[in-house]
Amino acid sequence: MLQGKKGLVIGLANEHSIAFAAAKSLQSLGAEVIGTCLNAKARTFVEPATAPLGIPLLELNVEAEGELEATFQAAHDRLGGLDFVVHSIAFAPLEDLHAPIHATSAEGFKQAMDISCHSFIRAAHLAQTLMTNGGTLITMSYLGAHLAIPNYGLMGPVKAALESSVRYLAAELGGDNIRVHAVSPGPIATRAASGIAHFDQLMEDVRTRVPLKRLVHQDEVAGLVSFLCSDLATGMTGQTLYVDCGEHMVP
Repeated sequence: MLQGKKGLVIGLANEHSIAFAAAKSLQSLGAEVIGTCLNAKARTFVEPATAPLGIPLLELNVEAEGELEATFQAAHDRLGGLDFVVHSIAFAPLEDLHAPIHATSAEGFKQAMDISCHSFIRAAHLAQTLMTNGGTLITMSYLGAHLAIPNYGLMGPVKAALESSVRYLAAELGGDNIRVHAVSPGPIATRAASGIAHFDQLMEDVRTRVPLKRLVHQDEVAGLVSFLCSDLATGMTGQTLYVDCGEHMVP
């Protein structure tokens, strides 16, 4: 389904991360994939999963000046082009993530917005130049962008900004045949999610409320990502697509 497609998956943290599941799924369907992890420390957790699959790994800290640009260029040159980019990174300082919204610091808010949202906007700007034949940009959101989810705090308005950015980017880049989407999974026990207070309780609450009576799995999220990157989804852009066992439709 993805034979001949080439792309970059940003944000591999370990074998349980959504980004790793996406990279594995994309590759299994025929795509050439390069992944990124934060730094050398993160590489020790990621490489044991990516090496057996032959997925090359680059280090990328989007806060470091010039690293995003260098990573995109390196991926493009190594692959001979870019057809998709999957952006799966989010961060907020714990003291701000655990604080009420009204008590968050300006610096914490700016850092969360820069890493979790503006890095995707910057990625889209780079992709416009490098995706000469069009392509797909995907980022990860959560229902907390629309609803006030207990303990999701600062990430709620950040993800809301991210989803809005998806719509504007889709409008701006459509003429270049670049499609832009947000994928919104239900709660998954990833390293990033572990920073949310009482996350175990959130998962249990969701499990009992959703129509499918279970939590979504990383591989199910990866399946949606792979579909969106394929030519089966060429008529779609600007959407937030839920893969959450029905959480978005129940009170």
